[in-house]
Amino acid sequence: MSTVTKIPATLSRFTAAPLASMAKRKVAAYARVSTDHEEQQSSYEAQVDYYTHYIQSRDDWEFVEVYADEGITGCNTKNRDGFNRMVEDALSGRIDLIITKSVSRFARNTVDSLTTIRRLKEHGTECYFEKENIWTFDGKGELLLTIMSSLAQEESRSISENCTWGQRKRFADGKVTVPFGRFLGYDRGEDGNLVVNPEQAKLVRRIYGLFLTGMSPTLIARTLTNEGIPTPSGKEKWYATSIKSILTNEKYKGDALLQKSYTTDFLTKKTKKNEGEIPQYYVKGNHEAIIDEKTFALVQTKMAARTKGQNRISSVSIFSSKIKCGDCGSWYGSKVWHSTDKYRRVIWQCNHKFDGEKCTTPTLTEDEMKRLFLQAANIAITEREELISVFESYMAPKLATDALERELAEVETELNVVSGLIDNCIHENARIALNQIAYQEQIAVLEARLNQAEAKKAEVIAEITRRQAKRQEIDQHFQYLRKLDLLTEFRDDDWLAMVDYMTVHRKDEVWVTFKDGSKIKAGL
Repeated sequence: MSTVTKIPATLSRFTAAPLASMAKRKVAAYARVSTDHEEQQSSYEAQVDYYTHYIQSRDDWEFVEVYADEGITGCNTKNRDGFNRMVEDALSGRIDLIITKSVSRFARNTVDSLTTIRRLKEHGTECYFEKENIWTFDGKGELLLTIMSSLAQEESRSISENCTWGQRKRFADGKVTVPFGRFLGYDRGEDGNLVVNPEQAKLVRRIYGLFLTGMSPTLIARTLTNEGIPTPSGKEKWYATSIKSILTNEKYKGDALLQKSYTTDFLTKKTKKNEGEIPQYYVKGNHEAIIDEKTFALVQTKMAARTKGQNRISSVSIFSSKIKCGDCGSWYGSKVWHSTDKYRRVIWQCNHKFDGEKCTTPTLTEDEMKRLFLQAANIAITEREELISVFESYMAPKLATDALERELAEVETELNVVSGLIDNCIHENARIALNQIAYQEQIAVLEARLNQAEAKKAEVIAEITRRQAKRQEIDQHFQYLRKLDLLTEFRDDDWLAMVDYMTVHRKDEVWVTFKDGSKIKAGL
């Protein structure tokens, strides 16, 4: 009969250290609070102090460090620098045991929690969660940890939903929330609302002014950077995207569109632009405006014109999208001749001169374009009173909005009537057993009528906005023109403020179209 002799283990299956070894365990602790509030600050400091003294008081433990993250969510580990540094140190053999207050302090994401614990376990690092009394090297530790992590994740989901509900309730009540630390032009008032910052407001108005003179967001950003003006977040370099955001933000005209974006996942905190998935709320006249409504509308009209395509609006140079080919209608663009030798010069020609049928329009140098502008501008200055009189007599009526505003009132009345009819149909169908086929047909007819009225309303509003914006631009043009004496030299500001575009037929036939729509012939 065979005999079996048990040979006891002499090494730890987790750390590979001799079981009889008296070596001290290298112990670290992890602390985290999820907000920067003062009460949480004290909790954070208390955790660090507690674990430092707790570990150092044990003779069988060697203190490594208290790793900590302050004001960081536990829903994922991506941005938790202290946590990630602790894991890397453990995987490199610096830590044998990690102590933390609870599973929720470690991670509120079940997958992150279990994945990290298993990686640590494979490398001989144990974790101990005080509140739940869980040791991860214990046989039932992972089961308990899975349960507690799931509960922590569910708690985080519940908190996230409550916060989301509260924020959306604030939006529905018209309460505006903005990141004041990087919102140019406004400070937080005593009631939490927007209050104009006078010094920053000057910069906002300047940005709008520069854009209306013809400068692109890219050129404005470059100008502000070169002047050393800091961005709203305090950085040295401005970007075109920041300028575009300022130029299209309705808050600068005193209104507020709420819930422009939303969080799609409470674990990853990923946000998405709201494209109709959830309600939005528009608060009109919420706070003091920096930019008046007409100027804001004019800027939006010009921004909308900056579309991609063959003849897209560009402002890389002050002459970009300002010189038009008289043959094909395309814009002129700059070209460099003899770029590598002493005869190098920059000329402007039709961007599509050699596409298909060749355009016969001539090339122009910047000096020639400046001379052409000065000719036409001085004629406009000399005849400005006549130009203004002609505009007021013949062109101004075409920009009037009285008839459109009456039409808008009629469309809104139609919308109210149709909405009432739909409500009546729905209520009648709820009270009386109607023929459902006839009911659905009636509802379909009314909905089509409603959609038609809504489309008409949008069309009328767009035309009113376009006319008001154009009238505002022309008024500004005439104000500028009245201040000018005859020009003796070319200035960028004059060109940008006065010229809509220049159409080139021949060098002796160039028509300059000014902001008021008047056209004056110039030639070389």
